[in-house]
Amino acid sequence: MYIYKVGIVGAGTMGAQIAQAVSFAGVPVVVTDVSEALARRGVESVRRIYQVRVDKGKMTADQLEEKMLLVTAAADLTALKETDLVIEAVSEDLRMKQHVFHQLDRTCSPGTILASNTSALSISALGAATRRPGKVLGLHFFNPAYAMPLVEVIPGLATDQQTVEDAVGFAESIRKAPIVVKECAGFLVNRLLMPYLNEAVLCLQEGAASLKEIDQEMVAFGMPVGPFTLLDTIGLDISSEVARVLHRSYGPRMAPAALLEALVKAGRLGVKTGRGFYDYTGAVDQDLAVLVQKIAAETGRQGTRWVRSRLLLAMVNEAVIALQEGVATARDIDLAMVAGTGFPSDKEGPLHFADRLGIDQVLQELEEFAQSLGARFWPAPMLRRMVDAGFTGQLAGRGFFTY
Repeated sequence: MYIYKVGIVGAGTMGAQIAQAVSFAGVPVVVTDVSEALARRGVESVRRIYQVRVDKGKMTADQLEEKMLLVTAAADLTALKETDLVIEAVSEDLRMKQHVFHQLDRTCSPGTILASNTSALSISALGAATRRPGKVLGLHFFNPAYAMPLVEVIPGLATDQQTVEDAVGFAESIRKAPIVVKECAGFLVNRLLMPYLNEAVLCLQEGAASLKEIDQEMVAFGMPVGPFTLLDTIGLDISSEVARVLHRSYGPRMAPAALLEALVKAGRLGVKTGRGFYDYTGAVDQDLAVLVQKIAAETGRQGTRWVRSRLLLAMVNEAVIALQEGVATARDIDLAMVAGTGFPSDKEGPLHFADRLGIDQVLQELEEFAQSLGARFWPAPMLRRMVDAGFTGQLAGRGFFTY
């Protein structure tokens, strides 16, 4: 099915960015919210994204106006009646999203695909709120959606294969790189990224290294920004909620660092509040050091060893677990982490990185970390099977990939 017209529900940051990405590809898009004023504010956000392109000489003012003719605002969901695809981008609240899907199901034509931009919530639960679960799936864009190429396509338990194929085709038609991901908490990218970020916070709260040392070393490895800069940009409240979702689903290995939750309680949510792990106000900041000392005293864990493989192997191990579970293929796992998080392209993703390091070396380091740092580093069973079979990576000619 070709997508001729798209609806967006939720005119906030992500809704506006998705609307811009859709209109940039020449597809008409209707932006809706609870009021026409909010919907129009979303359309103005689309205009600002285009204006940046004009300012950089990437398009002309006339081209901007041509694109804006494709974007309209509406306060009523009835404006989405004739759309082929609706993408929901409201707050990460399951009940709210289920209500939206129930209303869309009653409003839109029977052939309309209903998609959610959720980063972690159950697609199957959203489909169950409708009479068309076969037409419901996840389309998870990454922030900023106008620049990030990756889109996770997540079928629910009842999603039809044709719906998946239509969604993949749509993503490709708007110049995105779609990967199909088996439904699970956090889907793929957030599920692999959170152990990396959480381990960075644990390193800080345990005094293994300083904030700047950790960020600088991960940038030196090739990441576009350090983990604390990324956390501040995402928002610590959002990161903490994702961590809680993962913890509920996967248990102790995903337990959130106490320092992350303490910062949220202190109102230090990152860039948007002026303070997170870093201070963006220009003032002298002693509060973080006090919080770190307080958490260290409460947990009784201080002076652990810093090595950047703590962060990287936390991600690698979860990638292997996801591969075992059939969440995605090895190729798609690596593609997702390069395109969705900026994992260094010369290292080709966490599974290629593991192959180059040596699967036997990965297993050995994880076992050492499990003994010294805890069971969150317990190696994925697949790693031991690979080592026993001689699938030890690039030097052996075979690992997660063939060389």
